[in-house]
Amino acid sequence: MDLQNNKEAVFQAVEEAAERANRSKDSVKIIAVTKYVDCQTAQELVRTGVTHIGENRVDQFLEKYEALKDENLTWHLIGSLQRRKVKDVIHLVDYFHALDSVKLAQEIDKRAQHVIKCFLQVNISQEESKHGFRLEELDAVLPQLESLKNICIVGLMTMAPFEASHEELNQIFDTARQLQKELKRNS
Repeated sequence: MDLQNNKEAVFQAVEEAAERANRSKDSVKIIAVTKYVDCQTAQELVRTGVTHIGENRVDQFLEKYEALKDENLTWHLIGSLQRRKVKDVIHLVDYFHALDSVKLAQEIDKRAQHVIKCFLQVNISQEESKHGFRLEELDAVLPQLESLKNICIVGLMTMAPFEASHEELNQIFDTARQLQKELKRNS
């Protein structure tokens, strides 16, 4: 596996997509998710110039963090987080991508030693198997989250159904985009 060439190809594709969307390439942050690679491969990836690392499981996050702690990296926890595991990992996290309950936010706020940038997980598809806030509860939840000193809501995260049609996907992500605009307007 040639990590340098793969990284360059991904960065080039993102740059071209940003240009087509009339966005600055700097407005897009690429997160290298290392969930299926070992620590050595993650170290090699960092040597290619990657600075944002993401993991979805606490045990793997801690293992990769230990192996890469001397590097100047931005750390993303992208998977579900049980409240009982918050104390083990939150002090190492820069971004948390799956804030799905007020109770979890309160636990993070209590345990964090710095402000954690969080993406609200919103269950737009309303699937029973998916975590996240329901659209109809956001108005009540947002003031509670905004009152927490160690939580900073920076965006949204949603998961589409695995077997969604192209039309369904467009509808789900368009709803997320509209919700993001509304949240920005109200903040």
